[in-house]
Formats: sequence, C-alpha cells, structure tokens
Amino acid sequence: MTDPTPETLVVADTRARLGRAVTPVVVGADHVLDAFVIALAVGGHVLLEGVPGTAKTLVADAAARALGARFRRVQFTPDMLPSDLTGTMTMRDGELAFRPGPVFTNVLLADEINRTPPKTQSALLEAMGEGQVTVDGTTRRLAAPFLVVATQNPIEYEGTYPLPEAQLDRFLVKVEVGYPPAEVERSMLDLRRSGLAPTALGEVRPIVAAEAAGETVGAVADLTTALRAEVDATTLTDEVADYLLAIVRTTRNLPAVEVGASPRAAVHLMAASRAAARLAGRAYVSPDDVVGVAPMVLRHRLVLRPEAELERFRPDDAVAAAIAAVPVPR
Repeated sequence: MTDPTPETLVVADTRARLGRAVTPVVVGADHVLDAFVIALAVGGHVLLEGVPGTAKTLVADAAARALGARFRRVQFTPDMLPSDLTGTMTMRDGELAFRPGPVFTNVLLADEINRTPPKTQSALLEAMGEGQVTVDGTTRRLAAPFLVVATQNPIEYEGTYPLPEAQLDRFLVKVEVGYPPAEVERSMLDLRRSGLAPTALGEVRPIVAAEAAGETVGAVADLTTALRAEVDATTLTDEVADYLLAIVRTTRNLPAVEVGASPRAAVHLMAASRAAARLAGRAYVSPDDVVGVAPMVLRHRLVLRPEAELERFRPDDAVAAAIAAVPVPR
C-alpha cells in the first residue's frame, strides 16, 4: 500500500488549516476539531457532552466560521415546537409562503438537545437521517453540507428528555468534553477579550476561497465533495474490516452491556476509520485507526445493565473490553 501524494491530502490539510484558523479563539479542542472534520468528511453528525463552560458552543461557532459555512444556533427548551426548528407556513402578501426554520443551514448547533420534548427531537431526527424536513405535507431538502453539532449537559437531568437510542444512533460520534489541563486553561486567559467575549471570533477567516464576493457556501460544498471522495477512496482490507466488525459484535456479548452496538454502528465505525486514516495522512486503514475512533463512535450506542452502572462501569470501559477481546490482525 502506498501513502497518498501531497495533492490528495485533502482531509489532513483541511484539519490543519481549520486548526490554525480557530487558534486565536479556541485552545485545547483538538479532539473536537478532529471529530468535526471526520463528520464533515463522511456526512455524519456530532454529539458533544460536557459540563457548562467548556467552550462547546464556541468551538462549533469558530469552526463554522473557518469553513465559511452558514451557522445557526438553536437553544432547545421544553416549550420548543417542531415548527420552531423546521419552519412554518405564513401569510405573505395575502398568500401562504414558507418561512424556513433554523435547520436550513450548513452547521446547526443544537444546544442542550436533551431539553426539548421527543416530538421536536423527532423533527431533528428526520433532518439528520434524511437531509430533509416535511412541513405541511411538503418535503423540503436541506442545504449541503448539513452538519448537526448537538450538546448536552451530563450532570443536570432535571427537566430533560433523554435522547432515545434511535436518535443517539444517528450521531456518528459522541465526544466527551471535560475540563482542560492546567496549561491549556492558563492559555485561555491569554486570549484577547472584550469583557467576557473573545474579540478574535470576528477575525476568523474562511479557509476556502469564496466563489463570489462574500459567498463561500458553494466553496464549502465543493470542499465537502472533495473530502468525501478522498475518504471513499481509502483502502480497507478484509482483515481490518473483519477486525472492526468483530469489535462491534463483541459489544453485544459483554456481561455489562444490555444492548450492544447496532449494525449501523459498524458502518459508522468503518467510515470514521477511513477518515481517521486520511487525517493521519495515509490512504489505507490500519487497526490503530479503528481503535482510535472506536470510543467516540460506539460509546453512545451502548446501553449498560443497571448493576454495571452501579459499579461505575462506563460505556468507554465496555468499548475498551471489546477491543481487548478481539485479536489484532497482523
């Protein structure tokens, strides 16, 4: 197997340029940016879980600006209706006209997604899974690319509506955003601010060339197409494919796991592994690529038994056990 030529390093180059573009605003978020690029490259969605104040919203905003993509943020609340997300039919000049909701964008930040009722969550599920929404019986396609970055708070569950397994399974990856190391947190204090707000956020420039004055959305679509073509061309041998499938299937047989990873999880793990290989600058998937992305692809798809949770056994522990139980191909 041969490594790609420099001209084909679209994924790795995009990740490097994205990191440089957001550096004045965001520090210590490499794992989030990796997940962002992987999801963009394969057409997936990202779930960020972390305590308040860990810059989940800021990272999504800065990354969208760096891509030159349309960005909308929706604060999910218990009284939110599906139409608040998808849009409504309104009277305009005496005629019914469609008023698009915030879902008609490129990057949608669904803030505290578990605070809205299941009916609204299901509207987002259609958008994530089908790339379209249905309003008043009419189906409308969403923009391309379309990436959902959802956040949720892991420490406060009062008044929340936990996401059903069917919707969790729609997210390509779940990234746990914890407290940063001391040196990273110290570097945050050196970022330029105006009061509390980071002043450099408005200075984040798109990494893609504008097709017309002030218009980068078309260029983002072209970049996404190039990312996807490169990932799809990544070599996956039968041995590595069998390895990742065995990891997924092993999660279903662990004593601590009540519901293991779904067949969709195997497809998502394969796609994320291919993207991870390209992030590393390689044109083929290695077992290390699979192991590297397996926790964030599988952790939110596992349902643990109550006794395992009482023993503080975590989904990441189950993923690690599954990986340890499967021999690495040589």
